[in-house]
Formats: sequence, structure tokens, C-alpha cells
Amino acid sequence: MSRPLLILLAAASTAACTMEPRYVRPDAPVPTQWPTGGPYVTAAATAAPAAANPVIVDPRLQRLAAQALENNRNLRVALANIEVSRAQYRIQRAALLPELTASGRYTASRRSIANVSGTGATGAERDNESYSVQVAVNAFEIDLFGRVRSSTRADLNRYLATEAGARATRLTLVGDIAEAWLNHAADSSLLKIAQDTAANAQRNVELTRARLEGGVAPRTDLRQAETVMATAQADVARLRSVVAQDVNALQLLSGAPVDPALLAGSIDEVANAIALPAAGLSSAVLLNRPDVIQAEYSLRAANAEIGAARAALFPTVSITGAAGYASEALSSLISNRAFNSSYGPAVTWPFFRGGAGLAALDASQAQKAAAVATYERAIQAAFRETADALARNGTIEDQAAAVRLRLDAAADTYRLAEARYRGGVDPFLASLDAQRTLYSARQTQVAIQLETAINRIDLYRALGGGDPLDMAPLPPFEP
Repeated sequence: MSRPLLILLAAASTAACTMEPRYVRPDAPVPTQWPTGGPYVTAAATAAPAAANPVIVDPRLQRLAAQALENNRNLRVALANIEVSRAQYRIQRAALLPELTASGRYTASRRSIANVSGTGATGAERDNESYSVQVAVNAFEIDLFGRVRSSTRADLNRYLATEAGARATRLTLVGDIAEAWLNHAADSSLLKIAQDTAANAQRNVELTRARLEGGVAPRTDLRQAETVMATAQADVARLRSVVAQDVNALQLLSGAPVDPALLAGSIDEVANAIALPAAGLSSAVLLNRPDVIQAEYSLRAANAEIGAARAALFPTVSITGAAGYASEALSSLISNRAFNSSYGPAVTWPFFRGGAGLAALDASQAQKAAAVATYERAIQAAFRETADALARNGTIEDQAAAVRLRLDAAADTYRLAEARYRGGVDPFLASLDAQRTLYSARQTQVAIQLETAINRIDLYRALGGGDPLDMAPLPPFEP
């Protein structure tokens, strides 16, 4: 390629500007501090960020989460979308560089030489051969107004938004796995409680039947005892199905069969499986949530598209050029005399398109306004989710303490009522009511233990958690 053409290309490339509006991150439409007072305990507002320490501490759940991150099909879709966005960005980025093509040609022809009068020459044939090689630049656009650069920046931000979306999918998946694992542990505890209650009720039925046959107890006592037994047996059948469905849910999320050794047998086993995330003092931590990061990258892409739409209103300058060698003899192909070149610029200005250019600019500005609203909505939703989890965390321990007190009281009541019934002091109805109350209290105890653990998972998700795949961090936002 000739020296003047190279100089022209270099100068044009360095002269490119941008017509994008200066990007300014919108102010977060939420308070800068978490709510305080009432149900919000001050212990929730610690200085450590949410991802400073691991939240999932049980090794069984860690292995399940790792299995899900490797095999889950929804996550595979998200990762494939990253590859698509990365490829689209690379395609657009390639427009910043000239497209060079190389070609070579060989032609051979045979021409007849007519008989010339008076010379005595007869008709003959002559062979002609030619060789040529060249390198060409095909309509390389000189990005004077930054249209190509703005489009490239938009695709880059869309790619980064897709990657942030995949991180959000990972975070959701880890939370879903933890919640499904906890549900299985809780349902296993409920099944054990139902089985214990059914067995105890079976003994009461046998005792009451013996008392009825001995003329000591009325038939109503037997029927009431059978009612409690049937209720517990029905719960056993239902909970067996629920526990099996919990395993199915875990297998779907993990994308592979679940090793039974990774499952917890009761909710008591997982009391310390989930650590309490620290919310930090400022709501600014929400800016690190993957979905908020995704929304901001999308906003930046929309901002870049405005620059591309503005630049499209101005003339486009492109250069086409070629340089190479042509000769009738292969031996002299690469020589100064065989060198030839051609190049020249072309200017295209769509000065009248019926308003299509301005309409495209209006559309890009409207898309940015929508992206701003989406970004602000993502922050508002993140704040609400975190505040809800903090409020629940501030009161759930008081509720759990009351539930434990009720359970202790119900257990004592049942023990005393059973002894008084067997001693003939109280009627069977008192023992029956105490048994029902104890059954309900044990179920409530499991429910509050499950809710406590799930609330920690909710807080982990609301704060954006850590990156469960230890991926390289996303590049920092440009100023």
C-alpha cells in the first residue's frame, strides 16, 4: 500500500471524535442509609460488606451449589448468551479497522495473427500470459464523527450487561439451591414429627380400645383417638410425597442426580448452615448487585447509541484503495516497473431521508430515558428487598423465642395431661387437646427455623452476595 494512503488512514483514525452525550450516573432514588428503629435492629447495620465472608458455610450445601453452577441448564443459557454478546462486540469492533483483501490472478490467451499482404507471412498464433497480485482496502469508513466508535461502545456495554445478567442468574441459582435444600431439611423434620405423632396416636388408640372393652372409657374417646391418628397418618403420606418432590427440585436446580449424603435429615442439622450477611452502613452497596450493574451497563449502551444516531446525520467519508503488481512474465512480477496502485476517498451524505435520521435520534433518546427508569427501578427494588429482609431479621428472633416457649409449655402440658388421664384424674379430651397442641407447636418450631434460615438467604440475595464462581471482576465503569 502506498505511503500517502497509509498517512491518510492514520491521520483520519486519530481525528475521530464522538458525539455521545457525557454519561452521568443517575442519583439512586433511595435513602442513603437503611431504615432504623422499630423492627430494624442496629446489629444489622455493621461495617462489613455482604460479600466479606461466606454466607453458605455447610460443606454439603457448598458442594450442591458447585454442582448446580456446573450443570444447571438455565445458567448454561446465560453463559451462552455471554458468548453471543462477546462475538457481536468483536464484530462491531472490527469495523474500526480497515478490511484488507488479497487477490492474485493468472490469465492466458491465444491470439491469431492475420496474413499481411506483401510480406509473405502466413497465419500464425501468439500466446499471451499475465500475472497480478494486489492488496485492497474496501470502502474503509473514516470515523470522523464517531459513529462506529459509539456503536462499538454500545455493543461493549451490552456485552458487559449480559455478563452481569449471568452473574445475577448465578446468584439466584445459589439462593434457590439453598432454599430448596433447607425446604428438604424442614420437610424431613415435619415427616419425622408426623411419624412420631402417628405412632403415639396408634398407642393411644390401642389403649383406649382396651379401656373401652373393659368398660372404663366411652366409645367417643376411641373415635377421638382414631381422629388424631388418622390426621397424623395422612400427614405422613403427604409429607413423604413432599420430601420426594424436594429431592426432584434439587435435582432440577443442580442439573444432575443429588447424592443422598449431601441432604440434611432434619432442620436442626442446618441451624448454622447459613451465616447472617452483614448489610453495611450505607445503601450504596446495592450498586454492586449484579442486576443493578446490568441495568447500568444497558443505560450506558443506550447513551452510546445516541452518539451513533447523531453521527449518522453527518457525511460519511470512506476510502477505497488497492496496490499490487502486474506483469506478463512471472519472473518480473515483483519489480518496481510492475507496481501499480490506486486509491481515493468517497463522501456520502444522506441529506434528505424524509426525517428518518432525526426519528432514529429521537428513538435513541427515548430508549435512554427508558433505560434510566429501568436502572432506577432496579435500585428501588433492591432497596425494598434488603429493607424487607432486615426488618424480618430484626423481629424473627423474638418470634423464635416465643415459639420455643410455646413448644416447651405444650410438651409439659401433654406430659401432665397424659399422666392425669392415665391416673383417672382428667378426661381423655384433655390429653387429646394437649397432644394436638404439641403436634402444632412442633410444626411451628420447624417453620420458624426454616424461615430464619431462608431470611438469611433472602438478605444474601438482596445485597448481591458474592460471586459464587470466583469469576474475574467486571471492568470498572468509565468516567
